[in-house]
Amino acid sequence: MGGRRLRGVALVAVGLAAVLAVGACSAGGDSGSDSAAPQNAAGGAAEGGAERDQAAPGGTGGADLRVDQRSIIYTGTMQVRVDDVDTAAREATTAVTAAGGFVGGDRRSSESADARAVLTLRVPADRFAGVIDQLAGFGRQERREIRTEDVTEQVVDLDARIATQRARVESARKLLAQASSVDQLVALENEVGTRQADLAALEARKRRLADLTALSTITVTFLGRDASTAEEEADLGFLTGLGGGWTVFLTSVRVLLTVLGAVLPFAVVIGVPLWLLLRWRRRRARRTPPSGGAQPPAPVGPTGGPVSAPPPVPAARSGP
Repeated sequence: MGGRRLRGVALVAVGLAAVLAVGACSAGGDSGSDSAAPQNAAGGAAEGGAERDQAAPGGTGGADLRVDQRSIIYTGTMQVRVDDVDTAAREATTAVTAAGGFVGGDRRSSESADARAVLTLRVPADRFAGVIDQLAGFGRQERREIRTEDVTEQVVDLDARIATQRARVESARKLLAQASSVDQLVALENEVGTRQADLAALEARKRRLADLTALSTITVTFLGRDASTAEEEADLGFLTGLGGGWTVFLTSVRVLLTVLGAVLPFAVVIGVPLWLLLRWRRRRARRTPPSGGAQPPAPVGPTGGPVSAPPPVPAARSGP
């Protein structure tokens, strides 16, 4: 009896120990999983925040396309009527130079009735609007036109193509260094030359775009007070046609009088002696008799008329 009781107590103790061990393991696992969950959540939130921060500047994770980062070409054309064309041209040159630009072209006409000056000005893009307003203040602005061209995509495309072409040139040079025959050497040299030429053309286009975006172009025309413009529209109507016809008629009469005045001295010097000579020859021809032989005068009858011929005599008849 005593042995059986001891065995039963031992079994009960072993079972309790096993139950306690299983409970401790499950509690440890639950606490580990519970502690790991916040860490995973925090890590996921941090990674998501980092991704959102990286995607924030472009809106969709792309390139930065803000206005101040875009490549824009500004071109302006304006016409200003001033009192003194030369003075306005000098002031415009001074203003552009002070803004950090230069004069790209200068064409002037100093005729008092039609004085004008056409200047092509290159100014920094950030000073474009200020220079336009300053030029308009030199006189009375008659026309202004501003055009913009966004070449951001072209610049990005050129950058990518230039990078690719440079890599192609480098790879061709490496192959050229490893050439083992004359034929390979010649072929690779031609390929390197072609790729370098393409790269130079792309870089030239990039420099051209950079120049146009960095320096804006302004073409300003200064006109005198009495200068006419080619853009003035002609009026239509009966009175306009009548005025134009009268103007043409007066112009024609003026031309004819000018021609007559130019010809009159020659007509007096040459025409009068020639007319006198012709008149003298006519008079002389009337006085001079004809050069043929003299004809005998015809017989005059009793009545003063010519004598008629006698009547014919009949022929005599022969006898039987």
